[in-house]
Amino acid sequence: MSGNRISQTTRKWLLSLHLLFSGILLGCTVVIVILSITALTTASSDTLRSCYQVMNIVAGSSIRVSSIGMVVTGVLLSVWTHWGLFRYYWLIYKQVMTLASIGVGIIGFYMWSMKGIELVESVGLDAVHSSAYVINAQQLWVGLIFQVISLVSMFVISVFKPWGRRVPRIQ
Repeated sequence: MSGNRISQTTRKWLLSLHLLFSGILLGCTVVIVILSITALTTASSDTLRSCYQVMNIVAGSSIRVSSIGMVVTGVLLSVWTHWGLFRYYWLIYKQVMTLASIGVGIIGFYMWSMKGIELVESVGLDAVHSSAYVINAQQLWVGLIFQVISLVSMFVISVFKPWGRRVPRIQ
């Protein structure tokens, strides 16, 4: 290593961890999509409650840990390689999308699943007919659609690296 650069082997390990955490986050999002579809189509209050409970567990554990791991490894890759934090437009895009994704994943999914649990536990399957439940389910779906689009776009952007390098300001 020289200066703030890392060896090729270290970079590959760090990139592997970054991809692993990113893949876990995308996989967890797909799990929440499947549970949300199940919640929409079930005729069982037990299944409905279970869907929201599992969503809550996934949001409070795997999504939280994978988001933190993705951010830490992404920042280290940016700082310790030639990419830098703000040198390229595609990296800035990924950083903005990552912040939004963390908000949806860690905060949104957790809150929407908790609200779903509360509503189902209070009135059972009849909860699906309440306006509070419908609004919560719609917010969850908007968050899911955003999360899938943002995560997939970050994977694609990482491969194609569009938009080029930012021109540094001359002072």
